[in-house]
Amino acid sequence: MSLHFVKPYHKHLIKTSFLLSSLLWGMIPGSIHTVCAETAETDSHTVAIDPGHQGPNVDMSALEPLGPGSTEMKAKASTGTQGAFTGLEEYQLNLDVSLKLEQELTDRGYIVVLTRRDNDTAISNKERAEYAAEQGAEICVRIHANGADSAASGALTISPSSANPYVASLYEQSNLLSQCVLDSYCQATEFDNRGVTYADNMTGINWSTIPVTILEMGFMTNEHDALQMSDPDFQDTMVTGIADGIDSYFE
Repeated sequence: MSLHFVKPYHKHLIKTSFLLSSLLWGMIPGSIHTVCAETAETDSHTVAIDPGHQGPNVDMSALEPLGPGSTEMKAKASTGTQGAFTGLEEYQLNLDVSLKLEQELTDRGYIVVLTRRDNDTAISNKERAEYAAEQGAEICVRIHANGADSAASGALTISPSSANPYVASLYEQSNLLSQCVLDSYCQATEFDNRGVTYADNMTGINWSTIPVTILEMGFMTNEHDALQMSDPDFQDTMVTGIADGIDSYFE
């Protein structure tokens, strides 16, 4: 994405798979069923992670409304930016980090919803927001990376403003989510904290019905940021920071 100026208590899921005869369950004699018993705290949270963009082979140039009832139209999605020093595409970076984040959050006891698992999924920004809510997510963290001139560096988050014409009611919690994620992410990665910015022209935000933030993880056009973000080991650090921020939000 181009530049925009504009814990809980760690819950543990204990899963035990075991075979029970059909007689114990009143099923047809002789049939065997595998049952997964799950012990979890009742306050487990559901989090949507949205890996931004998709591959260039997916045509997302068709238009969709900027927000509910809007006559302004925007392209359904774009392919994002690219690492000037690494050649890594943003859509791939977003997916790599999101898949790692899914595992980290699952390990911490969260239920995780991912809007895409490959680069060929044709899902628009509007559809991403709708899917997250339909799957019962309580919040949505949209994973992106920035692009500008090579001097720009650091991370930021984007929240709807208090005057957003579509989702003003989400401002307070989205702003809190944005701050929690950004602060924890920057603490973990030691990236410059560029603060929370506010934008009301983002389709994926305007169609959301749950608190939402866009994390711009760093600048793919900056040598330091780009090399760090492309390092699989450093991505683990990035993921820890994001997960810590989500923990903080739910505390």
